[in-house]
Amino acid sequence: MIVTKRWLVGAALAVAVLQIGFLVSMIAGRASVLRTGQEVTLEVLPIDPRDLLRGDYVILGYPISTIGADLFADPLPGDGEGAARTVYVRLRPGDDGLWQAGAASLDAPPQPAPGENEVDIRGTIQDSWFEGQTLVSVSYGIERYYVPEGEGREIEQGIGVRPFRVKVAVARDGAAQIKALYDGDVMLYEEPFF
Repeated sequence: MIVTKRWLVGAALAVAVLQIGFLVSMIAGRASVLRTGQEVTLEVLPIDPRDLLRGDYVILGYPISTIGADLFADPLPGDGEGAARTVYVRLRPGDDGLWQAGAASLDAPPQPAPGENEVDIRGTIQDSWFEGQTLVSVSYGIERYYVPEGEGREIEQGIGVRPFRVKVAVARDGAAQIKALYDGDVMLYEEPFF
């Protein structure tokens, strides 16, 4: 009986350590991108206000969320119906300080390697695509931003009326995390590094 209790206690401790380790690795990975990722600033576009606020987060859209198929060095294959594909989009700063798409590639970053003022952000093609398509929808995992309860309505009403932007940290592997949300030049929220 004592051996069974020891085994159960040991198994419970092992499960608890694994769960805590998993949570710590998720937090550490996000914090690492925020600390060491290259910063880019993106303009925020308005999304249909009926879908903008869901609970305690707002949905954000960006000009880089719809890119021209002409940015791809190789033409998109016509077999993309319903298949999600990884895409890398090379961002470059514009004259206004907002970063814009300059090149794109499926499955691997565009070649040659990014220059001094360039960064490759990783996303997923959202829609099916077909041969001859001119625009491609891309999701980067930065389309939701969580805000304190009850504060999303003001953001919802402001996007589309005033210029909103986000500061994003992009890791070397292309993973992106939102660092801060701005209403014009006023920072509304900044993410802690943990």
